[in-house]
Amino acid sequence: MSDLFMTRLHELTILIYCASVLLYFIDFLNRNRKANQIAFWLLAFVWLLQTLFLFLYMRETGRFPVLTLFEGLYFYAWVLVTLSLIINRLMKVDFIVFFTNILGFIIMAIHTFAPPHFESNILSEQLVSELLLIHIVLAILSYGAFSISFVFSMLYLLQYELLKRKKWVKLLWRIADLTKLEKMSYVLNVIGVPLLLLSLILGLQWAWIKINDFVWFDPKVITSFIVLAGFSINLYLRVGLGKHGRSLALWNIGSFLIVLINFFLSGQLSSFHFWYE
Repeated sequence: MSDLFMTRLHELTILIYCASVLLYFIDFLNRNRKANQIAFWLLAFVWLLQTLFLFLYMRETGRFPVLTLFEGLYFYAWVLVTLSLIINRLMKVDFIVFFTNILGFIIMAIHTFAPPHFESNILSEQLVSELLLIHIVLAILSYGAFSISFVFSMLYLLQYELLKRKKWVKLLWRIADLTKLEKMSYVLNVIGVPLLLLSLILGLQWAWIKINDFVWFDPKVITSFIVLAGFSINLYLRVGLGKHGRSLALWNIGSFLIVLINFFLSGQLSSFHFWYE
């Protein structure tokens, strides 16, 4: 695989992704359905390019590309784009695709313009394992579900404030009603929590077998369980205690901030997660 070709492919993807986000922003402000349709097809083309990159990378390396931070970021962005396309086709929820792709574009940009040391081969060479692979894929898929859930919660708070202040602006009518926003946030958490739980079980099993000096109090392990606890409590508050509304949305947003800490920061202090080496 030509490095120059892959560089140009990444640059083209970023440019098309940028155009898609800008068109979604135009639709966001002016309810321009033509801009929305063009943005969707541009986003679909971004997904095709991302999928092409994943296929080429897998063919070259002979494995699924999630074993370094460089690879994990790309797969995370691919998951977000995939989910946003599915939501856009199956549901009529304005702005979800727009806000999801702002997040996805940020992740994609970090991946594309990251320093060279992000693409570490240490983990790829030393930790190739089917168990580890499944652990990482499940974790990133759960992060994708939590990310979209976070977007729904943010829109819930925005809608809540507009209704509370009785600001009957056009924006109010384009955001889904509070019940629908809260329900979708809940459904995505229902998907994300078991995925993360399974990921942690497999990850701990792999670490117990492969790592001689495995430390249970490793920062990455601790923050992963905090993330699981945060979203599990969110589900308990809704299902067990019947809680609804703004407080639940705030709890969900706070839990997602822990996801970001877990994904980007705790690896720096981890004794066996080598994404930052």
